[in-house]
Amino acid sequence: MTLSPLQQEFVLHFGEMGSRWGINRTVGQIYALLFLNETPLNAEQITGALGISRSNTSMGLKELQSWNLVRLRHVPGDRRDYFTTPDDLWEIVRTLVAERRKREIDPTLTKLRELEMSGPQDDPYAEARIAELREMIEMMTQFHDEMSRLETERLVQLMTMGRKLGGLLDRTPRLNPFRRKTQ
Repeated sequence: MTLSPLQQEFVLHFGEMGSRWGINRTVGQIYALLFLNETPLNAEQITGALGISRSNTSMGLKELQSWNLVRLRHVPGDRRDYFTTPDDLWEIVRTLVAERRKREIDPTLTKLRELEMSGPQDDPYAEARIAELREMIEMMTQFHDEMSRLETERLVQLMTMGRKLGGLLDRTPRLNPFRRKTQ
């Protein structure tokens, strides 16, 4: 399998960006390759197209499966596993947000709650900042929960209304419960 110049550039960029997003370069490249292909690919095709080892391909596919970002497909008459990405970009974004929340936000929120439940620590400033942070993260996760329940079409409508919603908010008093209180 030979990649077009457009595919090569996209795959290389995704590999570079992957390392900034907390995944290794090869995993990013595998995802990009699958994303751009109209038909599912097997591990041998991925290995050949990217010029990587079979073990790197296997580990990368397992990582992508753990993130729920690739789908396993079977081709009649072929015993090999084939992989593809969801067609719906919104499904991909929703999956990424949900997985990052599960891996990063939820454990942080749990730790903040534990710190608050441990009782006064004779450090009122730190205790107040921890409470503020927990409240803000809870507000953000509640917002995420509400947005994730919206149908894609409604979510797109809401996002395209961003500027109009900002105008509505300009007419209401501003409240910022997370502004640092100065003494």
